[in-house]
Amino acid sequence: MSGYTQILAGLKFNKEVIRELFREDVMRESVIYQEILEEGLQKGRLEGRQEGLRAGERLLVLRLLTRRLGDIPQEVRSQIEMLSVEQLEALGEALLDFMEMADLERWITGATDGGSGSPLDLPSAKKSIARVL
Repeated sequence: MSGYTQILAGLKFNKEVIRELFREDVMRESVIYQEILEEGLQKGRLEGRQEGLRAGERLLVLRLLTRRLGDIPQEVRSQIEMLSVEQLEALGEALLDFMEMADLERWITGATDGGSGSPLDLPSAKKSIARVL
């Protein structure tokens, strides 16, 4: 009952008044408090996993791009850091076809214009085929 009273009191009074009326240890033992705390912890874990995934994807893509194309200009790095996980995954696949920095720049332009990146243009693809032959 005390937990419900605390929750309802929180709707009317500010937290300093609530802390004066109720002991903190009693509030922490409340089932409602425990539920709210668990929901917050789950949300925090989910956000942490998502941000960790994005950071890992970004680092891997940057390492692969650097290995494929050489040093990546800071301006391009900044644009890559703004990409979503889905866009980073698409870039990770697309970079296998990149032959020069211009290919990456075209892809980023397509990705930031609302798409998930643009396919390589025909002249670039012809250059790739010519190198193989």
